[in-house]
Amino acid sequence: MVILMEILWFYIAVVLAISDEVHSKIMWNIFADFYILLAGIIKRNVVSNIRLWVIHEAIEAGFHFIVLSIVFLSLEIGILAALIHMIVDLYHELAGLKMTHLQHRALHFTAESIFFIVILAITI
Repeated sequence: MVILMEILWFYIAVVLAISDEVHSKIMWNIFADFYILLAGIIKRNVVSNIRLWVIHEAIEAGFHFIVLSIVFLSLEIGILAALIHMIVDLYHELAGLKMTHLQHRALHFTAESIFFIVILAITI
């Protein structure tokens, strides 16, 4: 069990990366029209692109929360994974970082891995 706990951070980061890719594929390939209409409805109600963007990130975080909570059977992991993913997304957009898809994925994987290494080290 100790070995599993030592690499749990890796599994969480991998599942979160897969969840992000699945979210992108589902939203932009299957539900693109719905997603665009939903964005229009939200935009009309919030009247700000920044608020629209934050709501989009929150919806995405909700998706990751559900996926990781189910995969790891842990609400705590789901909440923490969604939170760190959203923070990394907000950071790299606010910082104006221009990245390729691979660089974006590497940034997420690195930040999320370090976050969960620290969290799991503190709790063990």
